Amino acid sequence: MLVALLTGCGNGGQAAVDPSMMAMPVTVMAAQPQQVPVMVEAVGQAEGSKQVEVRARVSGILTRQLYKEGDRVKAGAPLFIIDPVSYDIALSQARASLTQEQANLERAQRDAARLKPLVEQRAISQKEYDDATSALKTSDALAAASMAKVREAELNLAYTRVTAPISGVTGRAQQSEGSLVTPIGDAGLLTTVSVTDPLWVRFSLSESETLQLRKAGGKTVVRLVLPDGSTYDKPGKLNFAASTVDTRIGTVALRAEFPNPKLVLLPGQFVRVQMAIGERQAYLVPQSAVSQGEQGKVLFTVSADNKVVPHPVETDGWSGNNWVVTAGLAAGDKIIIDNLMKLRPGAAVAPHGSEPAAPATGPGVPGKGQAVSPTPGASVTGKQARQ
Repeated sequence: MLVALLTGCGNGGQAAVDPSMMAMPVTVMAAQPQQVPVMVEAVGQAEGSKQVEVRARVSGILTRQLYKEGDRVKAGAPLFIIDPVSYDIALSQARASLTQEQANLERAQRDAARLKPLVEQRAISQKEYDDATSALKTSDALAAASMAKVREAELNLAYTRVTAPISGVTGRAQQSEGSLVTPIGDAGLLTTVSVTDPLWVRFSLSESETLQLRKAGGKTVVRLVLPDGSTYDKPGKLNFAASTVDTRIGTVALRAEFPNPKLVLLPGQFVRVQMAIGERQAYLVPQSAVSQGEQGKVLFTVSADNKVVPHPVETDGWSGNNWVVTAGLAAGDKIIIDNLMKLRPGAAVAPHGSEPAAPATGPGVPGKGQAVSPTPGASVTGKQARQ
């Protein structure tokens, strides 16, 4: 006790303070390089894998609508009825004409059969027999033409019952009951039927991104981010890549296919498309550890003598909640991840360890734990993740 008092008096009445007690406690993590998927993100638009316009094939008054808009229908299901009366009458007339021509054909056949032995016996002239033969051929042709008209009339009558050409989801009715529809122009469009399972999403990537994708083999899982920010739970796959570059904007058109059994995705809907186009070596650093300074993004590290050292770094997108740092760090650097607002360059700190950042997932499974790369030379149709 006496020694302590004498020591205090020797320092001008001020108690000695251990320098370690002045050091700020901070949590650090060791920087470790790892393979991080290179992700790209673009804006895409959904469309039915098949989308068919249902059009009137005959003219007439639309008398009935037999389906509910937005319903799923099977191929051949009735959708509309066009007034069939005039076409029923035309069919009856065609059948009557066919009966008449068939009667004429039978008469011509009898005449030709009766005259054939007579011309062989020279009982009649050759001209009479030739005329009978020509009449038979004419009657046969007229009967065939009448048969064709009957088939045409039957077809037109069948067209008054408009059916679904494929199985799918029906669209809005373009014509109301009582409207006059014709096969020509906009008046002939009645509705659309779309196949929504599977569903296609069209998007574009820049030339450089497409080149990276081709180098990676073109086989990658595609993910969708929905308008509400959630990730669609069913991955898709590429099923089309254009063989030419759009010279106007320097992009390549691609298309991906997604299962859509619950109709979560709708044709025409805009979504964000994410996919891996390769891998690179980088560092994953928690978002909270990166500060924005005048010279750009900065990380604070701990030196060997437990002093704060700022490190300007370069980032290239996100991997889950982590920044992807591509330059400015070395393996083993101790990165400070908390108390950043209280730090000053050269200040003493008391570091303690933390778990390293979660590694990124494989390049074939975009989503949480994967990086999104920027878009050098990005097209006007693409949308990259925030930097």
